[in-house]
Amino acid sequence: MPITGPHSSALLRRAFRSSSSSTATRLHSTIARTQPSPIASQCRSYNGVSSAFRNVRSSIPRWSHGVDWKSPATLTSQIRTAASPVLERFHRTLATMASQNAFSGILTGLPKPGGGEFGKFYSLPALNDPRIDKLPYSIRILLESAIRNCDNFQVTKEDVEKIIDWEKTAPKQVEIPFKPARVLLQDFTGVPAVVDLACMRDAMNNLGGDSDKINPLVPVDLVIDHSVQVDVARSENAVQANMEFEFQRNKERFAFLKWGSKAFHNMLVVPPGSGIVHQVNLEYLGRVVFNTDGVLYPDSVVGTDSHTTMIDGLGVAGWGVGGIEAEAAMLGQPMSMVLPGVVGFKLSGKLRDGVTATDLVLTVTQMLRKHGVVGKFVEFHGEGVGKISLADRATIANMSPEYGATMGFFPVDNVTLQYLRLTGRSDDTVAMIEAYLRANNMFVDYNEPQVERVYSSYLELDLSDVEPCISGPKRPHDRVPLKEMKADWHSCLDNKVGFKGFAVPKDSQDKVAKFSFHGEPAELRHGSLVIAAITSCTNTSNPSVMLGAGLVAKKACELGLKVKPWIKTSLAPGSGVVTKYLLKSGLQKYLDEQGFNIVGYGCTTCIGNSGELDETVGAAISENDIIASAVLSGNRNFEGRVHPLTRANYLASPPLVVAYALAGTVDIDFEKEPIGVGKDGKDVYFRDIWPSNQEIADAVQSSVLPDMFKSTYEAITKGNPMWNNLGVEESKLYSWDSKSTYIHEPPYFKNMTMDPPGAHGVKDAYCLLNFGDSITTDHISPAGSIQKDSPAAKYLLERGVDRKDFNSYGSRRGNDEIMARGTFANIRIVNKLLNGEVGPKTVHIPTGEKLSVFDAASRYKAAGQDTIVLAGAEYGSGSSRDWAAKGPMLLGVKAVIAKSFERIHRSNLVGMGIIPLCFKAGEDADTLGLTGHERYNIDLPNNINEIRPGQDVTVTTDNGKSFTCTARFDTEVELAYFNHGGILPYVIRQLTTQK
Repeated sequence: MPITGPHSSALLRRAFRSSSSSTATRLHSTIARTQPSPIASQCRSYNGVSSAFRNVRSSIPRWSHGVDWKSPATLTSQIRTAASPVLERFHRTLATMASQNAFSGILTGLPKPGGGEFGKFYSLPALNDPRIDKLPYSIRILLESAIRNCDNFQVTKEDVEKIIDWEKTAPKQVEIPFKPARVLLQDFTGVPAVVDLACMRDAMNNLGGDSDKINPLVPVDLVIDHSVQVDVARSENAVQANMEFEFQRNKERFAFLKWGSKAFHNMLVVPPGSGIVHQVNLEYLGRVVFNTDGVLYPDSVVGTDSHTTMIDGLGVAGWGVGGIEAEAAMLGQPMSMVLPGVVGFKLSGKLRDGVTATDLVLTVTQMLRKHGVVGKFVEFHGEGVGKISLADRATIANMSPEYGATMGFFPVDNVTLQYLRLTGRSDDTVAMIEAYLRANNMFVDYNEPQVERVYSSYLELDLSDVEPCISGPKRPHDRVPLKEMKADWHSCLDNKVGFKGFAVPKDSQDKVAKFSFHGEPAELRHGSLVIAAITSCTNTSNPSVMLGAGLVAKKACELGLKVKPWIKTSLAPGSGVVTKYLLKSGLQKYLDEQGFNIVGYGCTTCIGNSGELDETVGAAISENDIIASAVLSGNRNFEGRVHPLTRANYLASPPLVVAYALAGTVDIDFEKEPIGVGKDGKDVYFRDIWPSNQEIADAVQSSVLPDMFKSTYEAITKGNPMWNNLGVEESKLYSWDSKSTYIHEPPYFKNMTMDPPGAHGVKDAYCLLNFGDSITTDHISPAGSIQKDSPAAKYLLERGVDRKDFNSYGSRRGNDEIMARGTFANIRIVNKLLNGEVGPKTVHIPTGEKLSVFDAASRYKAAGQDTIVLAGAEYGSGSSRDWAAKGPMLLGVKAVIAKSFERIHRSNLVGMGIIPLCFKAGEDADTLGLTGHERYNIDLPNNINEIRPGQDVTVTTDNGKSFTCTARFDTEVELAYFNHGGILPYVIRQLTTQK
């Protein structure tokens, strides 16, 4: 009999997760036979589309940057022209599918003002449901996607109803599918993603499937921005010199990515030296509204970088996911997510003079962190929103991971449209975007009365209450008002070691380390700056703070102040547009005079690519145990991330970075103490160099012009000589080189069969590591430098790689052998098994030996012994780093038991087949008396049908302890992934059986 009714989708999903792929295919066929409409016809249409799309792909020229184009939209047009005969058939198939969509009755034409129409769209107002009018704008985007993709198979009418009834269903943690419009990658996460895709093609081939099915079905943009390091600073030649070093180190990786851009269709690779992925996305790649084959729909994106959320400031729904989730989305799989609650954050008033967007975002981050927004959307509304620029909104949206939200969303309004025009989007495109969003009730006009929307919870901030601040010294949400900074610094010196403490004895706090810097006398104290970096997508996309930094430098130069030469200063813009407006304003020369020469176009210091400090500076810090400082305009300042020798790292606005560089220390009260002595012999104070809001606004108005964006992005895909000279072979399957230390075939699909391995518990496992709170992905899988005595260093040396060519962990993410050795290799990691000792080691419980984590894990694996990890709250916070899940899996970790997980990391663990368990409220390893020296049993059924999302699981130990945890499989689909041994084997088995 047909499977119908309100629970049909749940039955289907449970059947699919419990079956082998062949069984699932038989079930699919049975359903199609017994229920010809709409599922059977829909499935036939889906297969027709797949076949048609494969034919389209085979007729499209393989391109990287050989195609001359000006925008993602015009590129799509050229591809269509190249494949037009096949596309006609493809379009007819799509049209057939659209007519069978359960909501085809609301497919409505959108008229152009001068006649004709922009295209057709699925009209939310046509549903005539009053519940939709109260929905947050961010939820409306999920609703439109569900309606447009409603095939009653991947997306059902029940799913649509859940979203419409969001006010009642969201508190119940219901599951919905979501199909993003596109996928965004950067090279650190993009390389392993392309490695996985190449490996999946091999696996498909080995299983007798069509390897060409492993191809992106949605647009994929990959921006190479994470590889440039600040090797050369304070030099007019820094950009060229650093790019040459970048290509020397990463030639093999870059060639691999260039191969991927040719081997996989629908994939754009933006070459090195172009900018930071999120700024390029904001200024260029973001569509806001897609017009695909005459169907209009909102832009949405998932990215393999947690700061993908920056695009939320443009009114585009976007957030970070693990690389493995992104790969599944590329291959047409719907993302399974819990329908989120939405925090309504009302802004009123306006910022006071002298207060920057960075001050605002650090304030918002602290408020939202305190409120608790993990797993939720935050939607900004209120008349104050209309008074902050698009760039300021993007700054706030960018730091969503730091305040814990999935998104920090700003609906499209007139400010958005002005920004689109400024950044070179055509008038016709902007007109289409406005018309569509207004027609579909997704546009906010602050000149009109606002309909009161319903939110899950509410917050409010009067912008006039925001004051200048910085955050640190070890976490982004530890905000410190500027006027309290000196007192806070001294309390950090006194406090015991922790997020706000260094435990420096009183008699050592005034220590002075004197040394010679290139023949010049120099000295360092606790708090002395050794790095000052204007860096990161968070701030370099914002003209007001970038020009503000230039104005601070100008005033300082005019007064005769100079940054000390031993401070490593750098400026790394997020796009070439920044250089253009700094040059036009005449401010770049003043930044150069203070040592803030442009060093490259990429993430640099914010992700740990700060380069080496001068040897004399490094020696002065190490030999005297100085708590040296870095001040950067970044978004992350976790221990060990910025530089191994800077234990105090503060996040600040670009103008404050320049001010602190001039002061040379964080141990200063800017209100009372002078920054330095001017050329006239008089003290110079902070107020003497700080620009007014009007000065900044005037500079923005006269220096930031639309032509700058147009000329920058017309040239961006032409590459540069070093990129264009990279020769790569054109082949569907990648030729793995067993000697490569950058690109290595991973073992994920070794001995894979069509039958899933099934669910499993854990028996007699040892504890590999026992952690406290706030273990970040930087602790689990560091991106920075490879320490000379680490297992990864040993591996490289054994293969003839010189120390100077080690590069970073981030750059070697295409090699699983190195990344497994780099797992838990952060030099600042604290493992309770070591009784207070800091560093990347652990105790091998059976022998009591202290070993590197990799060596201990290898012993356990060789003996056939499973391991688990104990952790505290916020486990896996920080960057969306899939290697933080892949690495532990390769080390043999079967489960992580924590007080709480960061959203993306928990999902990544499931995606790699690792069991995430949460202690019950009020319990943790310490309260339960767990030391990590026990052996652990996790009682999970072997039959996947006996496991449900969020169920209780009993954990017992060999010394008689027993406690209950929550299994953090949050959706039915995640259980399917677990049953298959991870998301990628699941996808391969599904695609292999798909006709």
